[in-house]
Formats: sequence, structure tokens, C-alpha cells
Amino acid sequence: MNVVFFVLVLTAFITAAWHQFHTTGGDISPMDALSSAMIDSATGAVELALGLVGVMALFLGLMKIAEQGGLLKILAKLIRPLMIRLFPDVPADHPAMGAMILNMSANMLGLGNAATPFGIKAMQELNKLNPVKGCATDSMVLFLAINTSSITLLPTGVIALRASAGSMDPAGILPTTLFATLCSTVAAVIAVKSYRRFFPVMTDSADPDQADPVAKSDDVELTDAESEGYPAWISLLALAGFLLLIPLTVFYGQIISPWILPGLMLGFLLFGVSRKVPIYESFVEGAKEGFQVALKIIPYLVAILVAVGMFRASGALDWVVGYLGQVTTLIGIPAEALPMALLRPLSGSGAYGVMASIINDPAIGPDSYIGYLVSTLQGSTETTFYVLAVYFGSVQIRRIRHALAAGLTADIVGVVAAVAAVSYLYG
Repeated sequence: MNVVFFVLVLTAFITAAWHQFHTTGGDISPMDALSSAMIDSATGAVELALGLVGVMALFLGLMKIAEQGGLLKILAKLIRPLMIRLFPDVPADHPAMGAMILNMSANMLGLGNAATPFGIKAMQELNKLNPVKGCATDSMVLFLAINTSSITLLPTGVIALRASAGSMDPAGILPTTLFATLCSTVAAVIAVKSYRRFFPVMTDSADPDQADPVAKSDDVELTDAESEGYPAWISLLALAGFLLLIPLTVFYGQIISPWILPGLMLGFLLFGVSRKVPIYESFVEGAKEGFQVALKIIPYLVAILVAVGMFRASGALDWVVGYLGQVTTLIGIPAEALPMALLRPLSGSGAYGVMASIINDPAIGPDSYIGYLVSTLQGSTETTFYVLAVYFGSVQIRRIRHALAAGLTADIVGVVAAVAAVSYLYG
């Protein structure tokens, strides 16, 4: 992240300086625009983090109810065969397993706000197993890579925006999004496994006061019977149920999406009541953790969002689009959609704004090829730098190893898969 941060800022400064000396007129000079972008981005980063406080308190409160009721253990046992193969360094009965499962489930349903608290909780639990504090473990890197590429069944926010833009088929991106995220998730796993040999754990980053090769003593201990997975037929039945969700999201996604968040909250509370959990006290306990974590990530968000804001304001992004657009048009990415593909890993709000402006443009519209493409890109790729800053920042990881390389690999594969799917269905 040191290199990425410096390169973004240096490129932005050089580009703005060049425009400062080679352009005349205009309401605001390039350097003034760069200065304004720095201040606005820093302010926006704090507002974003503060905006997360309520959401994180809500979902970490619900997660605490699930944890005390034993839901995490149930889910961990249910998909244990897959998770222990993906994360061999994480004990099957560790709290990190349940948190990762909930995070992935939220991402599948397009609930980014819900996925973030679960993801941060999972990263904190994974850090308890980290023998070299400050350096990402293989499990942390894989979890982050899967987060940046997670299979998405129901991109609720994008569907809602398409509907508001007058789309005749707002849920038409469900099959393209599912295909793109499936490809990017497979690519993420392969990339992590392939790249890790080039990024060994650096033991000199360890803090001697924090190094702990053994999990903390407050980790949950299960009996041998509890730590075993369910019989294979139960796991297969659960997998079949998951697969049935795919046609449901394709045909009934617009109907289902408004019910997801209220249903999720009621479901957690009903589960807690059925397990005799003191739901109010448990919720408040979890919400306190969410408040503390949201404040802790502010410095990391300020750093990365200021760098990205400067890169955009300097005109460097426009320069890249101008040159690459001539080539990407030949492979199915029109110049109008290229800023979306480039911004998505850097700035979620920036990419969202680009998508909104494109599908609301009467000359393009949400149901054109470009409209379907940018909608699919928004729903099938993640803001990689934001995820890096938030998740690793929550546990003070300084050496990210191959996390960025794997995440960007998944992003590229996701873009290519999105182009292929949209070209096939709507090209």
C-alpha cells in the first residue's frame, strides 16, 4: 500500500502541474482543483466512516445474537467441507469461520452494508490466529480476495437504480452479474494460491508484544462432536437449496429485494428468541463493538480516498481513458463505459456516480448495451482499495503481501466476464 499510495499522489501532482502550466482560462486552476479534491476527499472519508457507524452497530449487534445463539457454529458445520479446504489454517470451529460465512452470504445478496461489519469481524477473528501481527496471513489474503469478487445473486442496489432510471428490465443484470462474479471468484482463489509463493511472510514486521502463535484463550472451544461437520447429505441438501436461489433471483429478484433487510433482521431476532438468547442485551453488546471499529478505520479511509480523489481531479484518469478507450472499444468496452471499469476498484462512490449518469443519459439509457454493461460492472466488482483499507485497517495490517495483486486479478477477470456475458445476451 505504500507504493500504491505514493504512485497515485505523485501521478496526480505531476498531471495537475502539467495542466497548470499548459492551460489557460477556466473558473478554477488545476492546482486549486487538486487542493479542493484533497480537502473534499478527506472530509468525505470521515463522513463515510461515520455513516458506517450506525450500519456496523446494527449488523454487529445482530451478529452477536447469532453468535450467542449458536448460528455461526451451525453455518460453519454446514459448509465445513468447502471452508476447511479453502482455509486450511483456520480451525473449523473458530469464530472466524462463522463470520466469514455471514460476510459471504451478505455479499451474495448484494448487501454490501451488511457484509462490511461481518467482514471486519471475520478479519479480527483471523488476526487472533496470526502469529506475525501486522503481516497478512494466507487466510486473510484469501478472504479479502474472495470479498472483492464475491458471487452475487442479487445486486439489490443496482436493480433499484435501474428501476428508477426507467428500465423495462431492471433485474436483467442478474444472469450477467452471477456469471461475472462466479468467474472473478474462481480467479481470486487461483490467484491467491498462485501468488503466495512470491510474497512470503516477513517475520520482521511482527510486534514482539503482540506476536501470538496460538489462538487467544477466549476463542470458543467445541467438543469433538460439535467440531465435526454435518453428514454429507445435509451439506448437499443445503447446496441444492442455494442453487435453487439462482433461478429465483433471475425471475423474482425485483420482488424479493425489498424483503431482504427486514427479513434478515426479523430472522436473527426470531433465532435468538428460539435459542433463549437475551436479544436486547446481546444486540447492544455487539453494537458497541461496531461503533469502536467504525471509528478505528477513519485514518485508513482518509489516506486511500484522498489519493484516489487527487488522481481523479488531476485529470490523470481522463488521460488514461482517452488512450485506452481506442483499444477497449474493440473488445467490447466502449469509451463511455471505460471510466466505470477503471474507477470501480478505486472509488465505489465515483463508479456509482458514473453508472448513474450513464443509465440516466437519454442517449444511452439503462437497457442499452452500455447500460447493461455498466450495471453489471457495478454489481459484479468491488472497490478493492476500499476493502483493503477498511479490512486490513481494522486489524492494523501493514504488510498486505499478495492481497492487492489477487484482488486486481479478480477485478480484471470480472470485467472480462461481464463484457462476455453482456455481449452474449444484449450485444
